[in-house]
Amino acid sequence: MSITVRRDGTTGMRHTVSIRNHAFSVDEPPANGGEDAGPTPHEVYDAALGACKALTVLWYANRKGIALRDIEVVVDRDDSAERQGSYRLKASLRLSGDLSDAQRDELLKVAGKCPVHRLMTSVTTEIETVLL
Repeated sequence: MSITVRRDGTTGMRHTVSIRNHAFSVDEPPANGGEDAGPTPHEVYDAALGACKALTVLWYANRKGIALRDIEVVVDRDDSAERQGSYRLKASLRLSGDLSDAQRDELLKVAGKCPVHRLMTSVTTEIETVLL
């Protein structure tokens, strides 16, 4: 699978990200030379974690017959020490439905095992950048 990121030409910094049949804009805020026409790449990275946790928990609850009615994941970033090698994300889950404390704990554990969480924390990512 390939993801394409192409400058859209309508504004200074905005690019269009194309994934399969989906497209969305990424941009920078005005302070960084953009027009805030979409999330920043850092925000997309952070959002991937929240989306993965939400989808993983919902998939698991459905599979196990757990009465999860709704889920909300809020991701907060502390990038104050990023240049020193520390990037902190806090994912807070709000679960609703007729859930016991044991089920809530089970779903929290499942959220901690989502594929993007594991990718961000347990896998060495190798990146090769080339010119075409």
